[in-house]
Amino acid sequence: MIGELGRRSAAALLAHSALIQAVTFLVRPAATYRALELDVPGFALGLLAASYAVFPLLLAVPTGGLVDRLGERRLMAIGSAVVLACSAFLLLWGSSIVTLVIGTAFLGAGQLACVVGQQAVVANNAASSRMDSAFGYLTFAASLGQALGPLAISLVGGASIRPDTQAIFLLSACMSLVLFVATFGVSAKVSGGKRKAAGGAADGSGGAVSLLRTPGVARALATSATVLAVVDLTMVYLPALGSERGLTAATVGLMLTIRAVFSMVSRLVLGQMSRKLGRMRLLVSSLALSTLALSAAAVPMPVWLLFVVMAVLGLGLGIGQPLTMSWLSAQAGCNGRDAPAAARCAPGRVDPTLRGAGPQRVSGSPHVAARYWNVCRISPMPRT
Repeated sequence: MIGELGRRSAAALLAHSALIQAVTFLVRPAATYRALELDVPGFALGLLAASYAVFPLLLAVPTGGLVDRLGERRLMAIGSAVVLACSAFLLLWGSSIVTLVIGTAFLGAGQLACVVGQQAVVANNAASSRMDSAFGYLTFAASLGQALGPLAISLVGGASIRPDTQAIFLLSACMSLVLFVATFGVSAKVSGGKRKAAGGAADGSGGAVSLLRTPGVARALATSATVLAVVDLTMVYLPALGSERGLTAATVGLMLTIRAVFSMVSRLVLGQMSRKLGRMRLLVSSLALSTLALSAAAVPMPVWLLFVVMAVLGLGLGIGQPLTMSWLSAQAGCNGRDAPAAARCAPGRVDPTLRGAGPQRVSGSPHVAARYWNVCRISPMPRT
């Protein structure tokens, strides 16, 4: 399924990928709803969105070096432990905007470690000819988690516009515990030999400056940044947009679930589509589709049509994420795949951080919709 991984390690890796995304896509909208409960000023909602990006932005490239020193599984275990601690912290003390910001910031750090470890396992085990398919499996599992997290919000929230956030934080703590345990299903020996064999080359070229000098890497990172930023901001601002338009928590949760489900659908045939159309042509098409859908989300429309927009957005993002992963790994070369896995996460956090000023008012204003327009303005397209 994924390179040289055994069945148990592959299953544990995919479960880990699904769980970390489920927890993230459960906690972050819940934090937004908790902030709305606290009636925070508009800039505080933006601060909450930006806080998730701070640690990944600062630690992304150094985290790539930790893969070599600690190994993928140990890094994933550390990230899972941080996510578990954050879920417990928000459950017990997430009653002010300050604690929400702190908890969300450390959630970003834990999620970064988990994702870098997961991507490094795939990059170090999959053959170049099967890279798109291998990352497709990984991101398919991630999309499954992205669907389950918001679905839990729908089940808890019901017909209310704002769900019971305390119950959501309790559920996230339980899921985080399962996430931590699942880490140890991945073999500690994955890619260990390859890292040691490639250690000399990686040490010499794995730095951020050397990585950016590699032909094609800067464009791959810029494209990856856009894809990650769209996913990130949609997860945070859709609950605020729904609250502004009077949509129930169940409706918002289902919209996020629909986006994730259609991302899963697109990844089922990703390998075949990539081989038939070519990576660059498929990537450009998916980004164009995502940009159009994101632009449309800002326009007032019937609820059923907004569901359609979320489905189209899911299709575009579902293709874009694994393709940027495999593109970046291919551009960096087989001896430097741990650093790109981490570096990919850094630029994707710049845009949410800079744009995290957020809506000026949470309700009764057009500024939440303006966030979507703002992201669409800077969507770069890779050259084919």
